[in-house]
Amino acid sequence: MSAAPHRMHQYDADLVDLVFDYMRGRLQYDPVPLDHPGNGDKLRAHLDGLLNEQGNAAADVMKLYDEHLSRAVISADSPRYLSFIPCAPTKAALLFDMVVSCASLQGISWLEAAGAIAAENQVLRLIADRAGLPATAGGCFVSGGSAGNLSALVVARDTARRKHGVDARARLRIAVSDQAHSSITNTLNIIGVEALVVPTEGHRLTGEALRAAIEADDDRGSIIGVVATAGTTNAGIIDDLAGVADVAGHYDLWFHVDGAYGGAGLFAPSVRERYNGIERADSFVVDPHKWLFAPFDCAALIYRKPWLAKGVHTQDASYLDVLHTGDGEEWNPTDYAYHLTRRARGLPLWFSLAVHGTQAYTDAIEEGLRLARETAQAIRDTEHLELVRDPELSAVVFRRKGWGAQDYYDWSQRLLAGQVGFVTPTGWEGETVARFAFLHPGTSMEMVHEILGTMA
Repeated sequence: MSAAPHRMHQYDADLVDLVFDYMRGRLQYDPVPLDHPGNGDKLRAHLDGLLNEQGNAAADVMKLYDEHLSRAVISADSPRYLSFIPCAPTKAALLFDMVVSCASLQGISWLEAAGAIAAENQVLRLIADRAGLPATAGGCFVSGGSAGNLSALVVARDTARRKHGVDARARLRIAVSDQAHSSITNTLNIIGVEALVVPTEGHRLTGEALRAAIEADDDRGSIIGVVATAGTTNAGIIDDLAGVADVAGHYDLWFHVDGAYGGAGLFAPSVRERYNGIERADSFVVDPHKWLFAPFDCAALIYRKPWLAKGVHTQDASYLDVLHTGDGEEWNPTDYAYHLTRRARGLPLWFSLAVHGTQAYTDAIEEGLRLARETAQAIRDTEHLELVRDPELSAVVFRRKGWGAQDYYDWSQRLLAGQVGFVTPTGWEGETVARFAFLHPGTSMEMVHEILGTMA
């Protein structure tokens, strides 16, 4: 006779109803409220003694979360969240994220999760097609752009070592612009590769600047790769991908494109030509949890030649031998990034794309682009405001004439306290300025005008 499940693993209908009622209520928010930053002392007081030997009534714990913890989290999916890079997952993606969690998928291997991986690969193929990468391209979903950049540049490093017949003591460098995302710097520190920092004009890496930096360098042979950005976080600037690709090809460099935020613009016909050259990338990252409306944490990592990544990232152990059968259909996501254990985090995006269709995604991305253009015009039309630069994608950087750094920070705090918006200042060439990041299709120009009106 089989043993009864441990009490922690028994089905509890009341607990299920309690959690589902909360989730149903959260999903019905329209719009999602911003809420506020938390107060550490108050939060610790509410949590004091909660983790004890006997446990607590589920209703009491859920009440604590609802009334105190959840209210101390600024909601990145609010249409009034215009800082950093927001998140605006579709309801379909959120709901299917619950399905994935409930299924306890171990998404590392074809053996364990072929159905899930086949669906994820369908989405990766869609993104690769939009980028113009060949039919042989492939990869996996990782937790975010940082994980994707790290995994890709490890492949760049080890591929170069093998190609040049050098060991870990050899000096290797990767060219990056002075506008590269902080995760690139962090990645190079982790993997022991130096940065050749290429200065930019207008905050955009060009093929001309890259070529000049390489030609002027006295250790050209140590340069093995280059990272370009398809949409900088601060201002949404797309590097000269075609020019950089030309130089990478000439010098036989690994060409990596960080499109964590801006790569989703590949789905928008109005800006697609700005990405020309991305089809020549050796590796490419885009975060669907940003502008492709998936839940956290979801990033697509795609390689032109995935077998190179497999040769670097495949982990060897006796208990893993069963995963590597040589079957032509076998595709193990663990072979394409530094991870082993992996959630099937691409499935919510797959479900939402299948439900809504790709045109809905195109329309939603174009809405963010439209908001940026209209906001830029509204700033031009306001005497005391000044546009720092015309937006390329959905980030708008601007200044309030006469303000200093503290004025921007005080203004930002007032906006959040009044639940008008979450708009944090940023830096631009040593100056503190204001910045909008448009992503949520529910953000309206009425909201924008309301926020701009507070700067009078």
